[in-house]
Amino acid sequence: MDFDSLRIDTERLILRPPRAEDFDAYAANMADAEAARFIGGQQVRAVAWRGFLASSGAWMIQGFSMFSVIEKSSGQWIGRLGPWHPEGWPGTEVGWGLARSAWGKGYALEGCIAAIDWTFDRLGWDEMIHSIHPDNRASQALAQRLGSTCRGPGRLPAPYEDSPNEVWAQTREQWRRRRA
Repeated sequence: MDFDSLRIDTERLILRPPRAEDFDAYAANMADAEAARFIGGQQVRAVAWRGFLASSGAWMIQGFSMFSVIEKSSGQWIGRLGPWHPEGWPGTEVGWGLARSAWGKGYALEGCIAAIDWTFDRLGWDEMIHSIHPDNRASQALAQRLGSTCRGPGRLPAPYEDSPNEVWAQTREQWRRRRA
């Protein structure tokens, strides 16, 4: 797959694999305690670098990972979202994590719809999940808007095994029926 040419356009967003120039904005997002609260917690730049490389490396090894989300109007990196399935994860996930400046604008919904379509069409997954902390009401509301339902508690692998987690999910067929 040619990752350099992979690009999904929505009305207001560009989704594409991460690039080196995305890192400063990614690190700033992970340094923001509120923005990073439910996506691994606040991180210093060196730790954020390792996470950034893990996600970027997943593109090379697995052929997929979270997309960088670029706001078309500004050209700015505003977050990441898309398919994610690290070792020991409770399922094939489509997740999200946006910078606070992008919250409340409908970007997560817009981007996730495009990423879920791409994931089911290109990766052939039969099901996707969202791993959501029980206190993360905003992500629960987004999961519901996407058509997912809560299946109950799920367990994340180390180093997140002590973090409360609920698994929200839907099948490819449920997604396609909603999109029809």
